[in-house]
Amino acid sequence: MPVPDRWQPEPPLWEQLAAKSKAMPQGDRLQKVLAARGWGSRRLCEELIAHGRVTVNGEVAVLGRRVDVEHELVAVDGVPIGVKPGLVYLLLNKPAGVVSTASDPEGRPTVVQLVPGEPRVYPVGRLDAATEGLLLLTNDGELANRLAHPSHGVEKEYLADVEGVVGPGELRRLREGVELDDGMTAPAKASQPSPGVLRITVHEGRNRQIRRMCEAVGHPVQRLVRVRIGPLRDAQLAPGQWRALTDAEVRALAEAAVERA
Repeated sequence: MPVPDRWQPEPPLWEQLAAKSKAMPQGDRLQKVLAARGWGSRRLCEELIAHGRVTVNGEVAVLGRRVDVEHELVAVDGVPIGVKPGLVYLLLNKPAGVVSTASDPEGRPTVVQLVPGEPRVYPVGRLDAATEGLLLLTNDGELANRLAHPSHGVEKEYLADVEGVVGPGELRRLREGVELDDGMTAPAKASQPSPGVLRITVHEGRNRQIRRMCEAVGHPVQRLVRVRIGPLRDAQLAPGQWRALTDAEVRALAEAAVERA
């Protein structure tokens, strides 16, 4: 005669704990992961979790939560952050004549040749060969995709030496939008800090956009330099030099890449 379930002895405590542990998410403790990515001490990261500011895969995390850094999405205050080990973020001041690709069939120098070869990093977006200035290289594919996607509208600021002195009407056209062969540009910020020098800020990523905009208003570009990517600036970085982003810069960049409503 079978014994009723209620009379079955409970499994030993160690078996119960093992089964519970197996059912829980595996990986590193969340506060350890956050601390390693520069979000503060473990105690501070525990406070972030306790206050409900951290989510994993869209769900509010609790203290003791473990995460699989290879597959799970962690966010702080709604901003996704990279937690995989070995993520690298480099800021390069690209010189003229260098192409923004990993390799070039024409044998021209590339931006990846100007930074360490390991771990392998890739440029986020492109600057044409003649354009100079700031370029981000990273192996954080998730952040790179968000920065490059037009819905996030991360600003890029340029200084352009152009032919002639730009009049008020041409500045207004740059600000309101210029008709190009691939459509009207979005409104931009444009000013002329000195005669023949334009400061233009856009949040689109069209091919050779600044050059085409200036040519469309009758002032072709003679020299073009990108001086800002979202929150990133560095006037001290010489052409051809690079540096790693600080933890604060990575956080600011991630916050800038949040999709606009």
